[in-house]
Amino acid sequence: MSYVVLKWLHIMSSTFLFGTGVGSAFYLLFTTMSRDVRAIAVVARIVVLADWLFTSTTVIIQPLTGYLMMRTAGFPMSSRWIMWSVILYVIAVACWLPVLWLQMQLKQLSSVAADSGTPLPDAYWRYFRYWVLLGVPAFFAFVTIFYLMVAKPS
Repeated sequence: MSYVVLKWLHIMSSTFLFGTGVGSAFYLLFTTMSRDVRAIAVVARIVVLADWLFTSTTVIIQPLTGYLMMRTAGFPMSSRWIMWSVILYVIAVACWLPVLWLQMQLKQLSSVAADSGTPLPDAYWRYFRYWVLLGVPAFFAFVTIFYLMVAKPS
């Protein structure tokens, strides 16, 4: 596979990964802040679906295409920008894995509350706080990775 094709796949998958993450976070955050339980249940369901369809697949495609580009272009793994990108990627994915579980809990809790016409339970708000806390470092890790990929500082 040519370097250009690998780079295109890498850029496209990073766009889906980051775009899905930012978009999902935006919609779930602001819908939750509305406290409209039925709307939250709908958005939480869609966020979980988007994570399974887009984030899960791109989390695999990113390191694969990155590694193949590195080999094709002849960049050594010992390059600082590559090592830092890998470290930050591991941190971001380590944050995302529990976020995925938390989103499934938020989906379930909001669905039950919407179906029963009750407010969101305390567990929802506890999981939501963890979801936000894990999303912040993942966001900044990806922003930094984008910089490293573009600038390739020595």
